[in-house]
Amino acid sequence: MMSDKIPSYFNRLCEVFVSFLLLGFTSFGGPAAHLGYFNQEFIKLKKWATESQYAQWVALSQIVPGPGSSQVGFALGYHRAGFIGGLAAFFGFTLPSFVVMVLLAKFGEAWQESVFFDAVVHALKLLAVVVVADACVSMWRSFCQGKAMAGIALCSALFLVYYPFGFASLIVLFLAACVGAFVPLSASNTAVALPKVRFAWLFLILAVGLFVVSFFFADGLSGLFADFYQAGALVFGGGHVVLPMLSAFVSDTVTESNLLLGYAAAQAVPGPMFTMASFLGASVAPQGESLWFWAGIATLAVFSSGLLFMLSAQNVWQKLSANITFRSTLSSLNAAVVGILIAALYHPIGTSSLLSWVDVVLVGIGFVWLKYKRPSIFRLIIMFVLIGLSRSYF
Repeated sequence: MMSDKIPSYFNRLCEVFVSFLLLGFTSFGGPAAHLGYFNQEFIKLKKWATESQYAQWVALSQIVPGPGSSQVGFALGYHRAGFIGGLAAFFGFTLPSFVVMVLLAKFGEAWQESVFFDAVVHALKLLAVVVVADACVSMWRSFCQGKAMAGIALCSALFLVYYPFGFASLIVLFLAACVGAFVPLSASNTAVALPKVRFAWLFLILAVGLFVVSFFFADGLSGLFADFYQAGALVFGGGHVVLPMLSAFVSDTVTESNLLLGYAAAQAVPGPMFTMASFLGASVAPQGESLWFWAGIATLAVFSSGLLFMLSAQNVWQKLSANITFRSTLSSLNAAVVGILIAALYHPIGTSSLLSWVDVVLVGIGFVWLKYKRPSIFRLIIMFVLIGLSRSYF
């Protein structure tokens, strides 16, 4: 029996890594777009988890510090194939942008001069609009059925549209939690269980312990790990918040032009924006040292705390879900998550992608195709890449 289980587990592990690796090559558009891609690929198509579980992971990722979309991906991988599955999801999704950012640090600005590259990137941003719009519609139907929940979602979206500062999402979730806790709201009788995490307390001790120890290192490779770990542990609000913080750590050793290049590239490449750390780690590597090794240490440092906190918080979240008040709070949080996605669909995803009426038409066609034919995410990607290449000639 054990010999039968090993190939089955190995197959799941390979599936997790390959699925996230392919998305790591093509997931343009930032954290909200990534959540849309995950919802389409792993919830709707592969059925790895339920919409309720997915919404809980999204809400939890907004509450704990760290890279939101990577934390949700890590949780999905853990749910599918245990701790190693979580690591497979993280490495698969992060690897493509890590490689691009290190190569960019090494070879400079040549990549930006390609007309074909710009056209394909723009087409994939349009795809991000399609995918996030579909996720908004799907999650609205699941979590905004009553007037109260619809109101929470719309108020959350409007607040974020008018006040798009770094901690706005955290404030929205806090206010939504207060509404759910103190105002009687309809909530489901049972909360769909998240997977129990073994040794969750150990992950919490490790996360906090590394944070405390990081203040005792200031120079060299250990100093680089310490600075980037602190940045990852203190960031709420995703990549747009961590980029200036990371830049401040290396401003004495990296030129302003290189910082601007890395900042722009982090928002242009697919995958998590936290791979700005990869660029900066490679940029500060001393002469004769391996750029890849320094970039790897910086990348692991900035992601580690968020992934550890995500694991350690799941059991606490699950225990609370048995409480009636918490279930009401959870329903309110789920509605607020929908509002967060709607706001992100407008800005920055929509405002940075829809530059002409042709873009609007292409997004409309893509949305209808996805809504009624349900093609795989990779068929959508191929179609939009071809559209981008064709538009580069005009």
